[in-house]
Amino acid sequence: MIKTYFYRHSDTSMHHDVDLTQLQTLLADENNLLWVDLFDWQPRDLQWLGGLFSFHALAIEDCIYDSPRSKVDRYEGYDFFELHALRYNEDSDPEIASEELNVFLGKNYVVTVHKKPIISIGRIADVSRQSPHYMTKGPDYLLYAIVDGITDTYFPIIERISARIDELEVEIYEHPALAITEEFLSLKRTIVMMRRAIDPQRRIFSNLGTRYTFEVRKENLPYYMDLTDHLERISDSIEVFRDLVSSAMDTYSSYGTAQTNEAIRVLTIITTLTATLTLITGVWGMNVPLPFQHTWWCTAAIVVFMVGLGFWMIRVFRKRNWI
Repeated sequence: MIKTYFYRHSDTSMHHDVDLTQLQTLLADENNLLWVDLFDWQPRDLQWLGGLFSFHALAIEDCIYDSPRSKVDRYEGYDFFELHALRYNEDSDPEIASEELNVFLGKNYVVTVHKKPIISIGRIADVSRQSPHYMTKGPDYLLYAIVDGITDTYFPIIERISARIDELEVEIYEHPALAITEEFLSLKRTIVMMRRAIDPQRRIFSNLGTRYTFEVRKENLPYYMDLTDHLERISDSIEVFRDLVSSAMDTYSSYGTAQTNEAIRVLTIITTLTATLTLITGVWGMNVPLPFQHTWWCTAAIVVFMVGLGFWMIRVFRKRNWI
């Protein structure tokens, strides 16, 4: 499905569903801005649009095949972006999914390509149906608005992950090992996915004006500086989360090892006591003649000796802080 939003600079008017076969006329004025949004598309739709704008075959191929990493490529006359929005559902498996957004940024046009609805694009499209708010400052500002909207959706995910880590630090002493291990693995997968999606985007927008990235109008640079700051904060939070989860896993592992050692120590003490007493009863219970084995006082003496030996062993264990 193709949606178009066209801003005509001469009369500051907005037009929708324009005829793309008149592309040369629409883009004749460099101050005009055309936004083409292609979503829920078929390969033939993308091929047709690519032929209309003369997009490179490699860029079209990148749109068709999803990539886990964000990037920006510079072609003659336009820049091509691969960006990622994140969908978070704690009850699903996996609980976080990445939705690829491809953007073609030209001198006075922006083409967005995505398979599923993206909140940021939907919100901007709703505004653009009523006013040229996002269309009057050039294509780079429209790109900023789209990416900034995607970045804003990261913050609730960051807050939820932070809360889950706090809960996990309390629960590691209260819940069974299996449940805690599954929570650790789920959090690690989520953090890795976010890091893989966000870090490349941070690098793209933190190096504006270099030969590896796109150009931004001077008046729009403050917006990108703010965007870079948001991405830096999110990236720093992800690094902190990764360290916290690793530390929590180490703590939980140490706690489990300590519990196991404590159990082994108690069982060893019990085994030492019972083995010693069993040795004595085993000797006197052998089916061979032993001195005084038929007298009652011999049995009493053996019992008293066993009890005294047990108390003496317990006293020695306590003195050495074994129990």
